[in-house]
Amino acid sequence: MTDSVKPIGVDFHCHLDLYPDHEAAVARAEAARVYTLSVTTTPKAWPRNHELTRGTRYVRAALGMHPQLVAERIDELPLWERHLPETRYVGEVGLDAGPRFYESIELQKHVFRTILERCSEAGGKILSIHSLRSVPVVLDMIERYLPRNRGAVVLHWFTGSKSEARRAAALGCYFSLNAEMIRSDRGRALIESLPLDHILTETDGPFTHIDERPAEPLDIRVTTETLAKVRNVTVDEIAKAILANLQALLR
Repeated sequence: MTDSVKPIGVDFHCHLDLYPDHEAAVARAEAARVYTLSVTTTPKAWPRNHELTRGTRYVRAALGMHPQLVAERIDELPLWERHLPETRYVGEVGLDAGPRFYESIELQKHVFRTILERCSEAGGKILSIHSLRSVPVVLDMIERYLPRNRGAVVLHWFTGSKSEARRAAALGCYFSLNAEMIRSDRGRALIESLPLDHILTETDGPFTHIDERPAEPLDIRVTTETLAKVRNVTVDEIAKAILANLQALLR
């Protein structure tokens, strides 16, 4: 994710393979010069994502095992482990303790622990992590199974408390923020409190919308502009900080 031509922004969590035309979605992100992490939800989705991003400058694919799919896809965990050496990026992974998925939480913990342990063993991986209604447990597991010197964590669409955010930042975690988060008073208050040097941007497209259509990496400009208003700084200041944070993360 480096290039001599100035990028327009960072979309560190987007599901490009869930758009109607996966290949075209990758091409649009690449043409827009948006540093994009194309996360996946199952290991079986990895080969095609890897193929489409192998030669791109701005788009990278991440190897995922989404917590919401763990109950029905647990048999793919060995496949996830086999593919891990092929990428530096891991996501979407984590825990979801919401009502629809709480029944599988112990199985999710098993999978998440395995993912963290394998990433720690490999070293140098960057993870995009889901933590809905499970922030304390997610942070406990990160602290126990993925030491800071063995990998890096970006908490996607973080919905924890300010104290949990402080703990996450102390553990070295980054936060990828999207436009949906900024629409609530609670979300804005949380974003105002986050350390500027731990912030990245995301769309989480196609699960978020801009102008009544699924958001795409090019729409990261909207998120950046809104973040600037919430933080009471200029768009240029936010954009420069986010790019600097990405560079620090990759180092």
